Amino acid sequence: MTAEMPKHYWANMPEATLIPGLVAGAGRRAEAMRALPADAAPRFAGKAARKPRPSQVLATEIAALRAEASACTLCALHSAATQTVFGEGPEDARLVFVGEQPGDQEDLAGRPFVGPAGQLLDRALADAGIARSEAYLTNAVKHFKYEPRGKRRIHKKPNAGEVRACRWWLEKELDTLKPAFIVALGATAAQALSGRPVSVLRERGPTSFGGIPGYFTIHPSYLLRLPEEADKNAEFQRFVEDLKAIAHVFVTRQAAEAARETAARESQSLALIRQRT
Repeated sequence: MTAEMPKHYWANMPEATLIPGLVAGAGRRAEAMRALPADAAPRFAGKAARKPRPSQVLATEIAALRAEASACTLCALHSAATQTVFGEGPEDARLVFVGEQPGDQEDLAGRPFVGPAGQLLDRALADAGIARSEAYLTNAVKHFKYEPRGKRRIHKKPNAGEVRACRWWLEKELDTLKPAFIVALGATAAQALSGRPVSVLRERGPTSFGGIPGYFTIHPSYLLRLPEEADKNAEFQRFVEDLKAIAHVFVTRQAAEAARETAARESQSLALIRQRT
């Protein structure tokens, strides 16, 4: 206690007059407590009231995981952000897009990819023939990191420790979704998914994440930072071409997977017919 508040401040604390008596009687009270028989705790008492740590959570649905993440304090970013911004999309989605972190508008709305970068992504997805409503969109980091400048909040890139802290939630999302294809939008997402630093402009293209086919491409916010309109248009078209390639690979894999499942069902049916005859 003296390390937290020197004794010369104690006179200003009304409760400080109790301290000498508490200290003097501490030994007797400890002995009396040890002498008491152990209480038989009621079964399951207090379990519902205790908030589990993230590592103790067994989420079976995205909704349950989202509710748990809303109280996340694994890193300091939660203290300045408005709210946790979790992933969004069908729980049976086979295609998952992972970005960096929510921006200013996402932080206020509580939804991913609704700001300027999200609007660019919507345009690119539409041009590539991918329905956003059929994909699951999330971020590697679930809280908005920023630095205030007057009335504005300027995006600030999350550091490696913050990405590691939030990776628990991303892994749980992917474990729950079990996607067939994962797209990393930008270097932060690529690092969170692959576990290593990634230069997206050099490694742009097909890859895999833990045995799941995937793709490295830019984050749409990269397009917003380009100063020249001609460069923006050219890079936007290149981004659309990435998404078209993703759509082609994804659809091809889905068709192959469906064909395998059909063949397996037909084989089982033939085996049953042979058994009966």
